Amino acid sequence: QVQLVESGGGLVQPGGSLRLSCVVSGFTSDHLLYYSIGWFRQAPGKERERVSCINMRDGSPYYRGSATGRFTISRDSGKNTVYLQMNSLEPEDPAVYYCAAVLPHEGYYCYEYGPSAMNYWGQGTLVTVSS
Repeated sequence: QVQLVESGGGLVQPGGSLRLSCVVSGFTSDHLLYYSIGWFRQAPGKERERVSCINMRDGSPYYRGSATGRFTISRDSGKNTVYLQMNSLEPEDPAVYYCAAVLPHEGYYCYEYGPSAMNYWGQGTLVTVSS
């Protein structure tokens, strides 16, 4: 059974940092290399949006415009874990952050898959930014 478990959310002041983790189980490390992992977020009353994603095989990342330069996605294939380092958090960043996995078709990049196309989801972790 495939499971994604997020952790690392919490309350932080504007300008602060958090590191989110997404542990994937139910895949062997070799099998997970075929997948891309994305971080999405959903704020109250808003649609779920992709923040960042990464190709597990080569580590190539993608960032939403507002995340570029502030967030860094990385992976530890040996631990089946994907991280999202979030720096300079802003008032528009609070949301429930989810990680999700997709098995992309050959030649497709992770950013071409929206929320409805993802194969597996975690339960989410809450990020709050407040002074």
